[in-house]
Amino acid sequence: MKALLGGSYPLGATWDGAGVNFAIFSEHATKVELCLFDSAGAPRESACILLPEQTDLVWHGYLPGILPGQLYGYRVHGPYEPAAGHRFNPNKIVLDPYARAIGRALRWSDEMFGYRIGDPEEDLSLDERDNAAGAALAAVIDSAFTWGDDHPPRTPWHNTVIYEMHVKGFTQLHPAVPDKTRGTYAGLTSPGPIQYLKQLGVTAVELLPVHHHISDNHLVQRGLSNYWGYNTLGFFAPEPRYATSSSPTGSVREFKTLIRTLHLAGLEVILDVVYNHTAEGNHLGPTLFLRGIDNASYYRLVHDNPRFYMDYTGCGNTLNMLHPRALQLIMDSLRYWVQEMHVDGFRFDLASALARELHEVDKLGAFFDIIHQDPVLSQVKLIAEPWDLGEGGYQVGNFPAGWTEWNGRYRDTVRRFWKGDGGVVSEMATRLAGSSDLYEQSGRRPYASINFVTSHDGFTLRDLVSHNEKHNEANGENNSDGENNNLSWNCGAEGPTEDPAIQALRETQQRNFIATLMLSQGVPMISGGDEIGRTQSGNNNAYCQDNELSWFHWSQTHAQRDLVAFTRYLIHLRQEQPVLRRRKFFQGRSIRGAEVKDIAWFKPNGKEMDDSDWNAPFAQSLGVYLNGTEGAEMDEKGNPRTGDTLFVTFNAHHRTMRFVLPVLEPGTQWERILDTADSAWSRRYVLKPQSYRLRGRSVAVFRRRKADARE
Repeated sequence: MKALLGGSYPLGATWDGAGVNFAIFSEHATKVELCLFDSAGAPRESACILLPEQTDLVWHGYLPGILPGQLYGYRVHGPYEPAAGHRFNPNKIVLDPYARAIGRALRWSDEMFGYRIGDPEEDLSLDERDNAAGAALAAVIDSAFTWGDDHPPRTPWHNTVIYEMHVKGFTQLHPAVPDKTRGTYAGLTSPGPIQYLKQLGVTAVELLPVHHHISDNHLVQRGLSNYWGYNTLGFFAPEPRYATSSSPTGSVREFKTLIRTLHLAGLEVILDVVYNHTAEGNHLGPTLFLRGIDNASYYRLVHDNPRFYMDYTGCGNTLNMLHPRALQLIMDSLRYWVQEMHVDGFRFDLASALARELHEVDKLGAFFDIIHQDPVLSQVKLIAEPWDLGEGGYQVGNFPAGWTEWNGRYRDTVRRFWKGDGGVVSEMATRLAGSSDLYEQSGRRPYASINFVTSHDGFTLRDLVSHNEKHNEANGENNSDGENNNLSWNCGAEGPTEDPAIQALRETQQRNFIATLMLSQGVPMISGGDEIGRTQSGNNNAYCQDNELSWFHWSQTHAQRDLVAFTRYLIHLRQEQPVLRRRKFFQGRSIRGAEVKDIAWFKPNGKEMDDSDWNAPFAQSLGVYLNGTEGAEMDEKGNPRTGDTLFVTFNAHHRTMRFVLPVLEPGTQWERILDTADSAWSRRYVLKPQSYRLRGRSVAVFRRRKADARE
């Protein structure tokens, strides 16, 4: 079989109804062979065809008669000179970086490494064994799909509530998901999960990585897996393990069906994406795709010793954002997921690594410039995890306009406040009001702050208030992995307890965190399962636990039902009150003369906070007046976004505090609408007199209402 010349664009395998065009970039290769496989079980390729042409460093060829479902890989020829940054090894089948579907998953063996395992020269040696029997293979797909009238919900940022979830973890034990679709994309389209998300009130799901990823060899040897998925081997292919279909094209269609179904329910889909590194690891890692295709172009290498990799990610390597083809790979992938898969946005793992032009993080780097001018990507939701492990990598607040950020300072401040640390009320107020210190100067809005108190990475909310120490023994690393939080939560005994007082305190603290999250300006993100009290038994790094330790347990105890109801109540309260989801920052100044402000902060005695109060080292309580009527913001159509004026009180002290509420104008009164320390937390009643006894470690919310003439 001989290939026709074909074209250099688009990259990847493109079926046109009569055949397939294959195109792959490699700047330093000397020749490229396309290898066709008859089946996933085939030990060798059935044909190896030389790509006949190279145009602008892209090798390409066209094969008539090839159909969707065809499995393929590449053998890329070139120098094996690790000391010079080149690691070509044509004995290794490598995966197409533009693979739209995975036709066979990787099977680990020593043949997957380009060098001889155990050789004294390590990666300087060349392994000449063939890996064809276990290499990952791509599959040609037919991209046709009936989208109907699918359209993105385009929920405005200020109205967005994000629910972070794992496709398998959410559905694997869900009682309303049929057994055959549990743990899959299809399972997430079941009526039960969708109804749950809609009733909860969230507007977007943020899926942990669904790009094709692999489990590290050392995990497989321990009987574990890379459950979270931050180990990418395919930037275009949906993870086939989450599909019910055994067909590569079937996995793509199931993912598209998931997006279409969630959109129909009004839910946006945000993908957690990993473009900062790949599954190939450091210089001692395997040769699976980019390393064997063009190592020197795709990876950041140490300038004066290119045998080694710059590792800003802690995962062994960093993609080379200085090379235009590496940038193109990422941009093509992002556009593919928006245009072909219809997703609504992305959360970029370790996004600071993408901003490194040279060594320092550059917030105006090429990656951001390209996205800002892109007519597709500039219109979707963009979320940065604004840190990496390199120098200057903590970049919270420094990403450019158009980006939102996981606000780690919000998380840390809220945790410190509810832990009972003194001296944090000033920063707590700043975080509650939208973190203007981080975002206002650059022209961004409060919704640039993605607020969260827990995420997939760390303790669940229930574990956060139940453990002072991590318990990661199941990971097989002698409990050395994961952060040492040393929380000292003063929530009683370590771990599970039958003590009702301790249980009550922990339940209240969970409500405090959820209430704080929903009462803060910015975009709230719930770590999926927190609202049902999900526990990982103190494991704060369950990345390798694809089992019941990580999966959601949906059995509804009374405590679970109460916490779900509480979360739903707070989300709906947020959606009902425009003052809780402002598009612009509070000004903290008078609106009508000297007596009315858009926001004001109070001490428990009813007096406004002054400089000495903000700086008091032991202050643990404060109240905030949120003016929902005077000076109201305008909505997108120019109408006032009026709602209720609220007064919110926070007491992180263990003692009860009496709060004097602000004096209201005649004809109005304060109504309690929430108290996290009350078992009847949503009970509503009018305050008489205008003060309230707020129990230790609790939140209470009051709304201004017209006085009832009968009262």
